Amino acid sequence: MDARRADAFAFSQERTAAESELISFASTRPARRVALVGNYVPRKCGIATFTADLTEQLARFRPEIGVEVWALDDADDRLDYEGVTGTIDRADPGDYARAADAINASAVDAVWLQHEFGIFGGDDGAMVCDFIDRIAAPLIVTCHTVLTEPSANQRRILEHLVERASRIMVMSRRSRDLLIANYNAPAPSVEVIEHGAPDRPFGREEEFKARRGLSGRAVLTTFGLLGPGKGIERVIEALPAIRERHPEVLYRIVGATHPKLVARDGESYREGLKACAERLGVADAIEWDESFVETDELLDQLEACDIYLTPYPGLQQSTSGTLSYAVALGKAVISTPYVHARELLADGVGILIEPGSTEAIANAVCRLLDDPIELAAMKARAYARGRETIWPRFAAASASLIDHAVARSAQPAPRVRPSFHAVRTMSDRTGMFQHSIGIVPDRQHGYCLDDNVRALMLVNLAEGLDPRERQSLSMTYASFIQDAWNPDVQAFRNFMRFDRGWCEEQGSEDSNGRAIWALGRTALDSPDADIRAWANRLYDTALPSIARSGSPRTIAFVMLGAAAMLRARPHSPSADALAAGADVLERLLGGARRPDWAWFEAVLGYDNPRLPQALIEAGQTLGRPEWTALGLETLAWIAERQTAAPGHFRPIGSETFGREYAQMPFDQQPLEAQAAIEAALSAWRATGDEQWRVHGTAAWRWFFGANDRGVVLADLATGRCRDGITPRGANENCGAESILAFQLGHYSMLALAPDIAADSAKTPSGMRVEDRNRDGQRPLAYT
Repeated sequence: MDARRADAFAFSQERTAAESELISFASTRPARRVALVGNYVPRKCGIATFTADLTEQLARFRPEIGVEVWALDDADDRLDYEGVTGTIDRADPGDYARAADAINASAVDAVWLQHEFGIFGGDDGAMVCDFIDRIAAPLIVTCHTVLTEPSANQRRILEHLVERASRIMVMSRRSRDLLIANYNAPAPSVEVIEHGAPDRPFGREEEFKARRGLSGRAVLTTFGLLGPGKGIERVIEALPAIRERHPEVLYRIVGATHPKLVARDGESYREGLKACAERLGVADAIEWDESFVETDELLDQLEACDIYLTPYPGLQQSTSGTLSYAVALGKAVISTPYVHARELLADGVGILIEPGSTEAIANAVCRLLDDPIELAAMKARAYARGRETIWPRFAAASASLIDHAVARSAQPAPRVRPSFHAVRTMSDRTGMFQHSIGIVPDRQHGYCLDDNVRALMLVNLAEGLDPRERQSLSMTYASFIQDAWNPDVQAFRNFMRFDRGWCEEQGSEDSNGRAIWALGRTALDSPDADIRAWANRLYDTALPSIARSGSPRTIAFVMLGAAAMLRARPHSPSADALAAGADVLERLLGGARRPDWAWFEAVLGYDNPRLPQALIEAGQTLGRPEWTALGLETLAWIAERQTAAPGHFRPIGSETFGREYAQMPFDQQPLEAQAAIEAALSAWRATGDEQWRVHGTAAWRWFFGANDRGVVLADLATGRCRDGITPRGANENCGAESILAFQLGHYSMLALAPDIAADSAKTPSGMRVEDRNRDGQRPLAYT
């Protein structure tokens, strides 16, 4: 026995210390729960076998990871699955939605999807796209095939998977390179984990040959579902030349015909191969096993062979499970250079031959059978290479992949005031910029009314500002709002270019409604009497035309402004606008309601909690308890939909907008967390119910990592906030809307959670500040 073979044999007798450490470490690590989605046994295909292997080996070597299997199924071919959590009818879009909802409700830590174009419903398996769009947990995707020349639809599907995935597993370096170069996959997210393989002793060919009555034979084997893509014709055509030099040779073809081929053509393909063998006079040198063998039986049959053949004509195959098994069992392998074979058989582990060449197959087989020493050495090299892929190592790599994908633990919600620095750096003498590139203000998109009215509301409340700076900033934002008013059309403009030119004569209804809201809040909250007087005048001028809007959110914004104005000026004309708005929302709720949809519209949009908040404020301000009750009922409904099964806040994602009776988890935006906090504050003030403190605090903690991706969005030291959460993590930009949502959310938390308020008068450095409003009291929270 040569040195390499001896080393390999010794390796097989005991686990390495590293493997033992990995297994024992499992009991000390926190539990994870993962939903596996893909084909599953007893379906007869490689993906089903892989999913079953993954499930079995994680349970064996990583028991701290709980696995829940969702098997793809066919309505016309119902299988008897064992140990699965659920099934998905691959051709039914509604079943994908149902399964996604169930997986989200189960609060798994990650969803691990096995992808191959042929296993999902729709053209090229397109139904997978809507399914993953509905998944909230971090998504892991195993790309079993990565095409170098995909169709347009195949490219679209795979790029969508790449965009959604937190982590991508491939089984070859070539596949990783293709995903990065051709499909825009981020390099850090793509991990190579070679196909796992069994750990069996080395060199037992004669024992297993004897069990099958094959002693004294040189055994070649090809295994897999039979079909034209296996290249078996070429091996049969090579047998006359091989048998001329080695009459003892036997070629074993193991595997049932592919079910789809049987359904279309019956067994005509297999019969054609047999006829070819008869014609060439080698039928007696071939043994057929026409069954679909289970894994243990497959391994026994592989142990009985000397040379394993994978003469596939197609070279794009990323993965072959049986190739991995053969190498791990220490078989000499002859293969065409498809992707997996090129990598696994490098450095003399196996022999690569040109595809479609009968002569190349014959020469390679005879070369090994002519030289028993070289054959034994190649087997030893294969066995040594296979130690890198055995199940304990595969399970450890899979566990690491899950850890990389799963969201990090949230930080405690801090009790210090965020710095005002971010607001300053996003503002100039004109107003507050809309967008940023990273943390750098983006002048190209200029300014908008929406952000400047929010900025004014923040300046009214912000603690720690020098009175001169507060006045200066208030004047800047108020001036922007004043200039936005277009008396010719009795409406506010919204978008302004960097050169201070307006982009339209009239802005959106919602931006106009927010302006009324800001003016009402400013009349109530500003510590500057002159700014309050200005807000009162412009409010009275603009309210009549803007209050006529029919947009539900515009109505809600106007109502919130009117409620604030009534507290500032109890005899203002705002009561009519507040009551009219509440009447409209009440009618909308009656028209859109159905048993499972207690909402004002058939779709969910942005700022959803503002609608019930407006009803609560109207009921409390005008003494109409029925409106308060409706507001509390609908706020509870939307709060339930914005609470994930583990209990963290999961805002309605912007991808939900416009989809009737649907909810998609991404992209999540800070505006939604702010709205949830402030609506919860209104509900708590109306009821004193502790559930609203709990819900508001969950929305606040969303900024600090208690979210679906475990990413921290807010930075107390600078006052910045990232623009939201995508399937991959945080959107790194820090636009005005996000900064203001975070900062305004903080001031509402002061009112909602006194335990946080106690420390919130401290700056991040710990310095105490004194900053009171015009009545000598802490400013009212932003509601």
